[in-house]
Amino acid sequence: MLQDYAPILLLIGLVAAFAVGNIVLSELVGRRRRVIGKGDPYECGMPPQGNARLRLSIHFYLTAVLFILFDVEGIFLILWANSARAFNSPEIAAGGLIFAEILVFVAMLVVALAFVWRKGGLEWDR
Repeated sequence: MLQDYAPILLLIGLVAAFAVGNIVLSELVGRRRRVIGKGDPYECGMPPQGNARLRLSIHFYLTAVLFILFDVEGIFLILWANSARAFNSPEIAAGGLIFAEILVFVAMLVVALAFVWRKGGLEWDR
């Protein structure tokens, strides 16, 4: 049983040795030159202004979560669309049932999007 996992364990060992070896080699061979501006924060080539601990509105986070939610659901639809041709094959007798389930899924997406849109969840500038 362990022999089945030996190539994977060998690969993980080689990757770990490569990563640690690069770090150690960089520390041993690399230059240790101090530059004045090297430790300064960098923001798109401009000097930073204000406090980094700025409080943001919750609407930014809600919009991001909604984007991720609908993005993942969109991936499910793409996967379904790629395999939709196989649903019409004679081997799968429940092709109509699968199509009905997808229609229910899309209807739930539309209802959720309408609810979020109605509640103003897509507007973060208020």
